[in-house]
Amino acid sequence: MISITPFSNLCPVFSNLQVSNSMRLACLTLLLVSVCWALPFRQSGFLDFMMEDEPNSGDGPSVVVPKEDARPEFPVGPVCPFRCQCHLRVVQCSDLGMKNVPEEIPSDTHLHFANNVSYCGKQQDLLNQEQKEIPSNIPKSVQELRIHENQISKIKKALILVNNKITIIHAKAFTPLVNLQRLYLSKNMLKEIPSNIPKSVQELRIHENQISKIKKVSFTGMVNVIVMELGSNPLTSSGVDADAFKDLKRVSYIRIADTNITSIPKGLPTSLSELHLDGNKITKVTADSLKGLKHLAKLGLSNNEISVVENGTLVMMPHLRELHLDHNALTSIPAGLPDHKYIQVIYLHANKIASVGTEDFCPPSFNTKKAMYSGISLFSNPVLYWEIQPITFRCVFDRSAVQLGNYRKK
Repeated sequence: MISITPFSNLCPVFSNLQVSNSMRLACLTLLLVSVCWALPFRQSGFLDFMMEDEPNSGDGPSVVVPKEDARPEFPVGPVCPFRCQCHLRVVQCSDLGMKNVPEEIPSDTHLHFANNVSYCGKQQDLLNQEQKEIPSNIPKSVQELRIHENQISKIKKALILVNNKITIIHAKAFTPLVNLQRLYLSKNMLKEIPSNIPKSVQELRIHENQISKIKKVSFTGMVNVIVMELGSNPLTSSGVDADAFKDLKRVSYIRIADTNITSIPKGLPTSLSELHLDGNKITKVTADSLKGLKHLAKLGLSNNEISVVENGTLVMMPHLRELHLDHNALTSIPAGLPDHKYIQVIYLHANKIASVGTEDFCPPSFNTKKAMYSGISLFSNPVLYWEIQPITFRCVFDRSAVQLGNYRKK
């Protein structure tokens, strides 16, 4: 809405008929001069407001260049890769069926992606591609990742190459990445563990590939590894060398699940606090296989074919707190539970346990120092739960912590 001010209000002297003609002329001249000084109208849009935050955007008035003197501006340096979408420091090339990493990526970009293939140091998003070979020209500086799908932000020094068809990694591909900390190579088609993994890596995830052997030299010099994921590979016990893990001095978490191994790998690092061997074909747990694991707090052996847990096995793991032996072929409660000081959770459901004695879980004396159980599962076993004596669970924190149920023959 535009308001119009009466001319007489702008210059009240005009309302006075007694005023001389010279005074009228002076007032009219003053009004015309003020109108001429007014700046032209300028339309403000969304982009105009964004420009206000740009550096030097408010340093003095803008200079309007005549059209005949204006020169076309060309981008300096690499342009956006063909078919990709580029915005600020993001280059997005997802779901384009690419087989190679795009060239000519802006050098000032950061990494931004959802869950799959990416390079670090230069902002790239190469999700769900068909890249088969990793070249040797990976950028030297690994700077920043953002993984929105996992609600993780600003993960530094990581390289994510998940869910592709990678079969070969160039011998010098990782050479410049001397500070790399996380390397994710999961869900690819690798047949062996790359021999050129940076020694600085702390987290290695290489599950769901086609790896059938872990050689003695596979992890040579990798003393900084803390987390290792090797599951869902066609591994066999004969394919895992005895000293394959000897250099992993700091590793605390290893998962080798859903493979074809029939026994617990030998020579596991003594620094382990969690070991997950679920979904394999292990038939027996021996004391020798777990020797030296004094720091182990959680052991997962679910969904195997275990029928025997050798006497003295639990002694090898004095700080064990959680043991998963469900979905196996056990016929009795593993020995050594009453004497174990710290164990609190044990899963024994879905086995072939037919009886439970009064001293299978708890020590005979109440004066013995032992942590109270917070979870014991015994359902889906052929034991008649109404024949179990209540005193059997005298060292359980709460009776709801014991899970019993009817047994159904398959």
